[in-house]
Amino acid sequence: MRAWVAFIPLICSLTVSAAEGVKPSAQLTVELADGVHTWTTAQLLALPQAQTIKIPEDVSYKRAMTYRVVPMAVLLKGVNPEQHLQAVATDGFAAEMSAGPLLATEKTGSRAWLAIEDPSKPWPELGKDKQTAGPFYLVWTQPKAGNISPEQWPYAMAKVRLLASVAERFPVMRPDPALAADDPVNQGFAIYQKSCMACHRLNGAGDSQLGPDLNHPHSPTEYFAAGYLKSYIRDPQSLRQWTQAKMPAIPASVLSDGDLDLVIGYLKHMAQRRDVAK
Repeated sequence: MRAWVAFIPLICSLTVSAAEGVKPSAQLTVELADGVHTWTTAQLLALPQAQTIKIPEDVSYKRAMTYRVVPMAVLLKGVNPEQHLQAVATDGFAAEMSAGPLLATEKTGSRAWLAIEDPSKPWPELGKDKQTAGPFYLVWTQPKAGNISPEQWPYAMAKVRLLASVAERFPVMRPDPALAADDPVNQGFAIYQKSCMACHRLNGAGDSQLGPDLNHPHSPTEYFAAGYLKSYIRDPQSLRQWTQAKMPAIPASVLSDGDLDLVIGYLKHMAQRRDVAK
């Protein structure tokens, strides 16, 4: 999980001018089926769809924030709702997302926006000696309506790209194909993609560079005593106090007890499928 700490996405397409007296400039890369599109801060702010919105409960800043934004749908022309996208940040955070919610344009329900940091009006830092959430930050209005999780609020975004599904890209992460589609293990796999994959790899597969692999050399379901893995996920500092730790506490309001059990069930299953990565 990353939205509570100063994290976010992978191959850096962010360019900053260090020349004295030159304001920082940034560039967002959007990779779609029709090619690679690049947008500078100035180009995005000049779009006719640019507007100002208020986010009452910002995930990263933990308070109300006002941003200059453009609808994500404007940047994703030609993408179909059933397709899959990945938002990549400068620190290795890689958020996997279904395209559907990002394309929504209705005034009711969840809606995705690209918040753009104006170099002349920088946003606050996320904490002492930390960066801001800029230069690009994916924010949502009415997130609860679409069950949008904190991992779907990537900040310091550098790239958005159209990709095949996780199961297609990383077969070694898939549960036993003999299992039914609605098997609890497959349900756990779906939740893992949304809630864990932005920070962790599994069986050596995945695009994130933040957290440790959750199956190599061992699964946490193997080295945590019964009950302690749940406690660790809910509050890592309750088991192992470490000021440099990046993993945040994940409350039930973000990941329900039922969903947490499904994720752990998936991890237990994959501990028996470590050989699929060989």
